Amino acid sequence: MTVVKTLLELPELRLRLRGGGDLLDRRVTRVYGTELPDPSRYLSAGELVLTGLLWWRGPGDAEAFVAALARAGTAALAASGADSGGIPDDLIEACERHRIPLLEVPPDLSFAVIVERVVLELAAHREAPPGRLPAHAVELSLPELLRLGATELGVPCWILAGTGRVVASTGLLLPEAEPLAAAFSMGAEVDSRHTVLPAGEGCTVPWALVAGGDTARWTAEQHEIAAEVAALIGRRRTPARQTEAERSLFRVLNGGGDLAEAFAAAGWAPDTSVRVVLTRTEGDAVAGDLLDELLAGYPLRVLRGRFGDDSCALVAADGWPSDWPAAAGRALSTVEPALPPGRVLVGVGGPAALTGVRGALEEAVHALEIGANREDRVAVVPGEEIGVHRLVLAGVSDELRAALRRRVLGPLLDYDAAQHSDLVHTVRVFLESSGSPAVAAKALHIHVNTLRYRIGRAGELLGLDLTDFTNQVDVYLALRISG
Repeated sequence: MTVVKTLLELPELRLRLRGGGDLLDRRVTRVYGTELPDPSRYLSAGELVLTGLLWWRGPGDAEAFVAALARAGTAALAASGADSGGIPDDLIEACERHRIPLLEVPPDLSFAVIVERVVLELAAHREAPPGRLPAHAVELSLPELLRLGATELGVPCWILAGTGRVVASTGLLLPEAEPLAAAFSMGAEVDSRHTVLPAGEGCTVPWALVAGGDTARWTAEQHEIAAEVAALIGRRRTPARQTEAERSLFRVLNGGGDLAEAFAAAGWAPDTSVRVVLTRTEGDAVAGDLLDELLAGYPLRVLRGRFGDDSCALVAADGWPSDWPAAAGRALSTVEPALPPGRVLVGVGGPAALTGVRGALEEAVHALEIGANREDRVAVVPGEEIGVHRLVLAGVSDELRAALRRRVLGPLLDYDAAQHSDLVHTVRVFLESSGSPAVAAKALHIHVNTLRYRIGRAGELLGLDLTDFTNQVDVYLALRISG
């Protein structure tokens, strides 16, 4: 039997006890990682819970998190305080209050190492029923585990993400991937040609083990094997953790410092071109999970972190698929039923040189704002959809917008108000028709001579030649200031 004390005695983990020394005989049955502020819905008794404290923003945040662990019967909490300068005092106090053993993880130790070592320890003390997978299955990679499961079951198998992405397969195509993923995400019944078993809990995007063939005739032993394969797949899912170089880079991006030096420390060449992807949801950890899933499956170099309140990925543009925004939109639509309530927004900026990353970040932020103004629950907006005039006007204050609009368009606005006319609309249609009288007249359902007269009258009021390109740009920007 594996207990909390056993984990402290594993030299390669270097775990440090920070509280709960009288509770070390609690039995550990599994390991689970989370960055949710309230992980209640995903917890089960006997777990060693891992967290990088991404949910902790300040004193008082620990109470709800630790209370959820206590209600679920958590065996112990293992936390890494690398991003916050150590384990917060309120987390130590909350663990003492709720009687949760607290273990501190060294900042240079990957959670993946902890998961692997704990799973091995649990497997070593487990009495496996006859007919199930061999003990070494816990050490296999996902593709190897899937091949073993397919061999034992005698049917083709796949690991399917709720987005429709095939994470691994036994070599056969899964043409029904997106419909299967959509049905799985909605909790609907899947077609009779496949058996779908949930693989892992606690992640925003669900994964499943999909087994093909007529599984209605499976023996009890086969069902046990499939359940064990699914459980082992779930244990492979651990939160992505930042390296120290990534943490340093995002501190520079959010504050100040030498970007070139920060990118060099992360191993990126000076001539690298970068895309920026920002994800915004009502739950910060949810956004990070989604961003990881949306970029998975592409051979791209990625640096992950946070920019302001949004989850951020800096992606090497070399090899960036041109259809990524559309593919991301389809993936999010497929998994949407499984997502927590609230909107999901994704903005893309760039490509840009490393020295221009801050500009690409601003572009991605404006893309998020455009998505926020749309009615859809899920919106993926690439920078290419943002007109240059939007970016030029983005940093202008409301007061300056009003002043500029009045300065440029004042006489025209006054004329329309006094005469109950709509010359402003006529000018806007004319400019949006590339200054073509024929096209504008057709759009307004008037004669072209009438259109020319109105544009001439508007020019007189404004004191501008509206056939001059520079004047057209100034007037068009003034028109767009108010949307």
